[in-house]
Formats: sequence, C-alpha cells, structure tokens
Amino acid sequence: MEYLFPSEKWIAAFKEKINSNPNYRQSGAKWEHGTIALVMQFDDELLSRVKSDPTTAMELPAGESAVGIWLDLYHGECLEAKEVGWDQAQKAKFIIRSDYSNWKSVLRKDLEPVKGMMQGKLKLKGDLPTIVRFVKAAQDLVDSATMVETKFIDELGCGISESTNEVDGLRQICERH
Repeated sequence: MEYLFPSEKWIAAFKEKINSNPNYRQSGAKWEHGTIALVMQFDDELLSRVKSDPTTAMELPAGESAVGIWLDLYHGECLEAKEVGWDQAQKAKFIIRSDYSNWKSVLRKDLEPVKGMMQGKLKLKGDLPTIVRFVKAAQDLVDSATMVETKFIDELGCGISESTNEVDGLRQICERH
C-alpha cells in the first residue's frame, strides 16, 4: 500500500521499516545521542497547489509551512516516530531541515543526507561530527524510508481525486500545527 509523504500512516510505516531493518539495527547500535527531527518546508507554490485541491487541503496556522517527523532512536531501534510541528521539532537534539523537494530527492536516493548537509541542501542543527560518525546509520535510515511505498504531494496533481484515507494523515498534521 502506498502512503502519502509525510502523513501519519507514512511515518508509522517508516518506523516499522526502521525496526525491521537489520542493517540499521547494526549501524545504529551505538546511537545514544538523542532525538532527530526531519523537517519539511513547503514552498508557496506547493502550499498553494495542495490547498487548491480539496483532497489535500491543508490548514496550517498563519505563517506556518513546515511539518516535521520526530524520531526517537536508541541503540539501533526507533522507539518513537511521530509527526510534529516546527515548535516541537526545535526541541530535538538534532534537526535536519530542508524543502520538500530535497526530502523527496533523499527518499528517491538522488541525494545522500550527509552529502546534502555538506552542500547546504539539508540544514543541520546539532553536532555535525556526531552525524558524520553515524553516516552508515543515516544511509540505513534512508534505506528504511525507501522501503515505504510512497506517494508525493506534488505528484498527486490538481483535481486528482485521491481517497480520503490516503490524504487524511497529511490533513491531520496540518490541522494540528
């Protein structure tokens, strides 16, 4: 089943894939460095496009255009994965923020996360040397994400009628934040 990125259902499937990935379990076995928030910034064009389609209508608070995925990782396991708004994302020990198109490139394996940080495509708040020491774990997290069958918001197209269940998670994220 395909899940809309970054809906609650996509995040739940991502957690499941992380915890069933033996490579991540090994590469992340020494991770004791706290939570990570992956923050997607929607540009005005994508927000406008999504808001114009009733099946993906988003109701973000004024000025808010970001959605985050909170990952509580410890010793090669994902203890918690949930959607968060920008305010809560800022409480994570590590925040990786970028626009939606760059996250899409990461999920398609067109952009390697640590390389993206070095190129400034992904912005890191937190200790870069710690992230670099866990580059294999970062790659294995991306591999876990690519195991989730994913639909991207910008590929739904205006007027395409997706089922309410498929976009419900995204709508919930946007209404809460």
